[in-house]
Formats: sequence, C-alpha cells, structure tokens
Amino acid sequence: MSRVGLKSLEIPEGVEIIQDDNTITVKGPKGELTRTFHKDITVKVEDNILTVERPSDHKDHRALHGTTRSLIGNMVEGVSKGFEKSLEIIGVGYRAQKQGQTVVINAGYSHPVEIENHEGIEIEVPANTKVTVKGIDKELVGAVAAKIRAIRPPEPYKGKGIRYEGEYVRRKEGKTAK
Repeated sequence: MSRVGLKSLEIPEGVEIIQDDNTITVKGPKGELTRTFHKDITVKVEDNILTVERPSDHKDHRALHGTTRSLIGNMVEGVSKGFEKSLEIIGVGYRAQKQGQTVVINAGYSHPVEIENHEGIEIEVPANTKVTVKGIDKELVGAVAAKIRAIRPPEPYKGKGIRYEGEYVRRKEGKTAK
C-alpha cells in the first residue's frame, strides 16, 4: 500500500491547478510548471485538497500512485516557495565567480570551468567559495547542482573539492611514514 499516495495535498493560497486529461499545470506566484502523468492515475481537486487515486492494487499502479503524488507535491511547493541547493568549494585556490550570465569555477584544472545559466534556474555566488542554485523545478535544481559538484567531487584524503553544504565526507588516512 502506498502511504505517500494516500496522503491528500493541501493547495496553498495563490496556487492554481489546471487539469487537461493526464496533463497537469500548476501556476503560482513564482512561475508555472507542466507535467504529463500516466493515464491510469486519477487526480482530483476538491475544495483546495488534491487527491491521487489508482484503479487497482497492481504493482505498477501502486508504484505510480506514490510517485505521482510526490511529483505534484514538488510542483506545488516549487511554484509557491521554490527550491534551493547550496554548494561549498573547499581547497587552496578553488573559487567561483559570476561573470554576466555564466559562473566561472576554478577548481585546480589548467583552465577555468564555465557553467551556463539554464532556463528556469538562477545560479548565485554569494561568496567566492559558495554557490547557490535556485529554481522552481526540484528535478532541474538537483541536476544543475549535481553537475556543478561533478566538476571536482570531494576527495577523501584532504577533503578538497565541491560539496553540498553540510555534506559529510568520510576521510581516509593517507600513507604513513615508517
């Protein structure tokens, strides 16, 4: 039984949900998101409460039930509050700076790495060792943050690299002199 799918979703004030067959559009103060869901899953909106229903207890329907509810919940939260991921850059000489619409990251390579702004995503550099990715689409915010982290993932010996804020990197002991 899907526990996530059974939860009803309260729609906050200022958010509007438009349903066209199996395509759902969520409009809010921060923007608009559209997504197409599986045809077997039914979405009902009554009195600012959204419920997701499945036709049977088949394995595929149970899986789609919770996934659909989570995706719609993320869409509603995105257009009302937005999502944010923060990264920190650790290492001597490692830094980031914003130049117009691009973010330039120096991470120990022979060349600086440039990250272009994606549509619907805002990349900020509040300090030269911090990068913040903001947007209304949770999936896209996570993907851009992962792309930035992949430039130089944190290494376990000195801890240098780009990591999510608050991420724990398990340290290893290096070679010992005898």
